[in-house]
Amino acid sequence: MKRSRPAVTRFLVAVAAIVVLSGSACVAGHLLALEPSPSGASPRLGPSTSPVRSPSAQPARPRPPPPNPRESHPSPKPNPKPSPKPSPKPSPSPSGPAIPDSLRGTQWFELPTSRKVVALTFDAGANADGVPSILATLASKRVPATFFLTGKWVEAYPRYASLIGAGYPVGNHSYSHPDLTKLSDAEVRTEITSAAAAIEAATGRDPRPMFRFPFGASDERTIRLVNALGYGAINWTVDTRGWQGTSGGQSADSVVERVLAGLRPGEIVIMHVGSNPADGSTLDADALSRVIDELRARGYGFVTIDQYL
Repeated sequence: MKRSRPAVTRFLVAVAAIVVLSGSACVAGHLLALEPSPSGASPRLGPSTSPVRSPSAQPARPRPPPPNPRESHPSPKPNPKPSPKPSPKPSPSPSGPAIPDSLRGTQWFELPTSRKVVALTFDAGANADGVPSILATLASKRVPATFFLTGKWVEAYPRYASLIGAGYPVGNHSYSHPDLTKLSDAEVRTEITSAAAAIEAATGRDPRPMFRFPFGASDERTIRLVNALGYGAINWTVDTRGWQGTSGGQSADSVVERVLAGLRPGEIVIMHVGSNPADGSTLDADALSRVIDELRARGYGFVTIDQYL
């Protein structure tokens, strides 16, 4: 049965559509070009006189990837700079805080002032029997004072040391209260630095720059060592001798009399917080209230040593 031309054409179009859907567009073009001749002869080629070769028939040449601008012009890598070495921190000065020139190579026996003031100072190296009375009197009279503590004393009486540090300036009185003039340089330094560590731990205060020699015993060498550790040596104008106790012929009256006998502007009075070990008397504590009243009656006020440093 002979097919009509329109039927053939529709057939070829349908095949071409199927091929197009399958992705072979070039083959579809050739099928559309195969149209039967009017005479029913074999199909002739379409407009082109020679068959068009599909591009897929030739092996595709791979295209080089587009140049990466970063790769074509790579940024120069910076030369790594060596990390700077940290500068060494300066070691703390062994001399500690500055002390007045008037305390270098010497001691203070009185304050450098012409004002009518007195510095009451208390040494703590034996026991603490007089501490409660002394602190109560100072508080009730509202009088400042300076305390010189030994390392052993603050270790034995940490509660009292803490109370003193909470309200008053403190100084270094050595660790074990020896005669420093009889010790080597190294032993002197150990006495001072060991005491400083114990005092600061107990009171919360750095005792520098105030130092008092045990027994008041010093010489040029020991004063130089003390200065090198950041301390100035504080001696006294008047010793009440209350520490000698009643067994040593002293009394509360004798304590007051000694303070008044040496009275002058800038007077430094040395008293002790402990009792006499033989008789248990606390003469300095007992006489303190009268001492304060008598000094005030003579127009004197009260200061601490550190106010002049």
